[in-house]
Amino acid sequence: MTSDNDMSVVAERPGCPPLIGDTAPAFRARTTMGERSLDAYRGRWLVLFSHPADFTPVCTSEFVAFAKAYERFQGLDCDLLALSVDSLSSHLAWKHSIEQRFGVRVPFPIIEDPAMGIARAYGMLPARATSSATVRTTFVIDPEGTVRATLAYPMTVGRSVEEIVRLVSALQATDASEVSTPEGWHPGEPVLATPPLTFDEIAAPAQDTGQGADWYYRLGRL
Repeated sequence: MTSDNDMSVVAERPGCPPLIGDTAPAFRARTTMGERSLDAYRGRWLVLFSHPADFTPVCTSEFVAFAKAYERFQGLDCDLLALSVDSLSSHLAWKHSIEQRFGVRVPFPIIEDPAMGIARAYGMLPARATSSATVRTTFVIDPEGTVRATLAYPMTVGRSVEEIVRLVSALQATDASEVSTPEGWHPGEPVLATPPLTFDEIAAPAQDTGQGADWYYRLGRL
């Protein structure tokens, strides 16, 4: 356990990013919307994402996009939580600037992490980092606190918020039924049945043959 003012972090492998299936490292931190802890998000999905620095162009474009998609995430019972190593006062000033310049209010909290405790616990800082700027890392955490997906981008390339919405939707769909989702899947589109494990199952009629279907590739509907 390490602490810095109102922030504490628990990490099993400091400096190593949690892998899919790992329990997300616990934390408590100050944010632009008051103190937040990971435990407070139990029972809901969470997208935790870092950005290199406030008042930077790529980060600003992402925050505008996340803000505009906020209600879509809420419709998926999914919260957003951002993080950078900048101070709380910097975060507040940046949020104010985005609202003034782009007409968009950022409705989700931004964590301050000046001691880099959370960034290191989640492996958001490269091992040979020459600065405190985090990479653009995204963690999708399920209602049980388990990491279900990760994305990492360099500082110069912005994320696709649309893809993150799609990713959360796909994870929820595959949790609800024993199916997988094909490339580029969106809600309402056909899904992939779990491949059979016995010869009798292979011989059974497919739910929906579809183009190019075979025993290992069977499309169906939820």
